[in-house]
Amino acid sequence: MVGQAMQRRWFAAMAMGLMALTGCDGFFVPVNGAGTGSGSGSGSGSGGSASTTNLVYVANSLTNTVSGFAVGTGTLTNVPNMPFAIGFTPQAEVVASNFLFVAGPGAIYPYAVGADGSLSTPSVGQGAVLVFALAMDVSPDGKWMVALDGINTQLDVLSINKTTGALALTSTVPYSVTNAQVLPKMVKISPDGTLIYAALGTGGDVIFTFDTTTGVAVKTGALPPVSTKTSDNAVAIDSTTSHLYIARSGVSGGLAVYTIGSGGVLTSVAGSPFAAGAQPLSVVLGSTGKYVYVANGNDGTISGYSVVSGVATALSGSPYASGVSVRALAIDKSGKYLLAAASGGSPDLTIYSFDATVAGKLNSVTIATTGIDPAGAIAIAATH
Repeated sequence: MVGQAMQRRWFAAMAMGLMALTGCDGFFVPVNGAGTGSGSGSGSGSGGSASTTNLVYVANSLTNTVSGFAVGTGTLTNVPNMPFAIGFTPQAEVVASNFLFVAGPGAIYPYAVGADGSLSTPSVGQGAVLVFALAMDVSPDGKWMVALDGINTQLDVLSINKTTGALALTSTVPYSVTNAQVLPKMVKISPDGTLIYAALGTGGDVIFTFDTTTGVAVKTGALPPVSTKTSDNAVAIDSTTSHLYIARSGVSGGLAVYTIGSGGVLTSVAGSPFAAGAQPLSVVLGSTGKYVYVANGNDGTISGYSVVSGVATALSGSPYASGVSVRALAIDKSGKYLLAAASGGSPDLTIYSFDATVAGKLNSVTIATTGIDPAGAIAIAATH
């Protein structure tokens, strides 16, 4: 309780400081170097429409930058003015409606995505909202953002102005976890927009129903932690909202799979959890929904599986080599490539193609640095 009180006082002090910088009219906070980029580089999500170009953005926690790339045929090409200096340590990022939203300590900042993939800060009055988000996702229609709050045990719901990128906090939805420590990790909206799942680390997971017409989220249930030595770190949902996939570390760790019932109720699939490497941190489904991939942070590998009715079977050659402390995965806009970001570098960013002969198998095709290696690459946001 003391720690939470100190966090709240710190957040309040920071909010006052941000308001002093911005005044009351527009909550945009100018950040050092934003809009100019710095140096050069060679390397949590998406929602709604975005640039027609196939782009990916990597958030770098050690250099306080975002690196952007255009994805070609097995290539990664720097977009202009990258890495882009944001002036704060990024926590999470997501692309929606031609904007890249980056969460930092105390606020979420929108950056306009240009036709060439370059980033720019919106004008005053179209800026940051004072929410301390540790994870974010955007509804399929691009109208709503949900964020896992880092100060209070609550889900923050924000509306998105798809023209200006401006965010507005519309509601907060509290949740509680019994006899467990809450460590917010990831939040995900189902492809049909009706459900929200939040991974809380050692606190297990919470389930919300969601109405994309009104933006109303209601907590309806929870998935208790397996043990005090278990952490649910990331979630993915298949395209039919029939299965939930969890990257779980610790006791009974691996790839945990659940069927999704009415109201989001979860039932474990037979054989779950399926073996993965050490410290699963991220999970993503391939574009066909037939394959699932898990980033193993302590191994620096990616485990790949074919899935049938939620039952996962290891792919040929799995696990696949990746960077040091690999912790974020994404599928590019074309669906032809998987990208992996590693906070320890060596390399920061790896792009994989899917084998033409062995279905689902990953083949590394190129690597990239996202700044001074290691740059602390912690998240990938892809346009869709």
